[in-house]
Amino acid sequence: MDPKPPAYQEMSLKSLRTACLVGAYLSGGNKDLCDEYLEELRRLCDTFGLEVVGSFACPIKKLEAGTYLGKGKLEELQKTVSDLKADVVIFDDEISPHQQKNLEAIFQRPVIDRTELIIEVFAQRAQTKEARLQIELAKVRYQFPRLKRLWTHLSRQVAGGGGYLKGEGEKQIEIDRRLLRKRIEQLKKEIEEVVAQRKTQRVARQRSGIPTFAIVGYTNAGKSTLLNTLTQAGVLVEDKLFATLDTTTRKFILPNRQEVLLVDTVGFIRKIPHTLVAAFKSTLEEAIHTDILLHLVDVSHPLAEEHASATCEVLKELKADSHPMITVLNKVDACSNSAILSKFRVKYPKTVAISALHKTGFDALLEMMMEAVAQMRKKVKLRIPQSHYVLVSELMREGKVLSSAYEENDVLLEVEIPAKMEHRVLPFIWEGNI
Repeated sequence: MDPKPPAYQEMSLKSLRTACLVGAYLSGGNKDLCDEYLEELRRLCDTFGLEVVGSFACPIKKLEAGTYLGKGKLEELQKTVSDLKADVVIFDDEISPHQQKNLEAIFQRPVIDRTELIIEVFAQRAQTKEARLQIELAKVRYQFPRLKRLWTHLSRQVAGGGGYLKGEGEKQIEIDRRLLRKRIEQLKKEIEEVVAQRKTQRVARQRSGIPTFAIVGYTNAGKSTLLNTLTQAGVLVEDKLFATLDTTTRKFILPNRQEVLLVDTVGFIRKIPHTLVAAFKSTLEEAIHTDILLHLVDVSHPLAEEHASATCEVLKELKADSHPMITVLNKVDACSNSAILSKFRVKYPKTVAISALHKTGFDALLEMMMEAVAQMRKKVKLRIPQSHYVLVSELMREGKVLSSAYEENDVLLEVEIPAKMEHRVLPFIWEGNI
């Protein structure tokens, strides 16, 4: 049997203090974009509590299947990382288990990628039961193909009985795989139970007829600040990526006395791992099952357009891109490029500029919210035969009945209904008095 594995294979990420970051771009490609991704990775490290002691954007001709980077570049990086005494090396792009194993052998320290760091950040900051379950599921799924790497020191085959018996390592791998499969099924079951509870709460909320706005946007765009400013919700606000992971819902009354619900959601990010999009789908359901989206954009950021596009891509993946949306250009007081405001107004039809921190531009925002609510509901008078009572029941459930009466075999209703139901009631529109 091999001796005990190197100490770095047993180190927990939580015990590490310093990191070197590595990104790659094709020779002649966009180095500035690679630098921006590395800056985002640096901020993720800051959120997690890692000090970045080196950051390297590497030009490459092609990706190496076994080591991601070429031999010459790796030798150069290995010496630099060693001189900087970094505890961990973090690659900005996802690396395979095979590459991870080879890179750790070269650097003689833990090597992880952006996906694993994001999972660890989420694990560190989640508060609710559902968020913790979702993160553990994502972590277990991420670990599954990497089991073999953890047990390389036990991989020798043992001869005996005229043939070859399974070595201790292979036995341990099989045990761990079975345990992980069992844990995945258990987590799925627990998540389904939590989702069922939230679905019941959401149905009750929909029956109340209160319009719901989900505040969505790139991480650190100011979503929690906006919610706090409007509702004094007391949500944690930090200048860190993923400061908010758990959804917060608060009531708010618009100037026309219309009651609405505001939902703060987890921030989006470029290169978000698909495993996390899937894992957080139920958390992000607040964006899917909402009435209107408030898409918050930090317009002072040099890559505001790219951030907005990344958010729209995630919404599309969640099939929430068809919802009515107001684009809220936040931090306008810190924006030095006035032309960017015009570009956003051309690209996104309903746009308003604000400063959530200084509470400027709120009159225009609230006016746009009131217009959006007015457009999503329509007041109609209906005369419906009792033979169509299924429709009457649906209107009572989905709409807000203002008055009702019975006349002969008909039900007379004055009701506010969602705009999406308007085509269903056209045959029963009535101009009489109720």
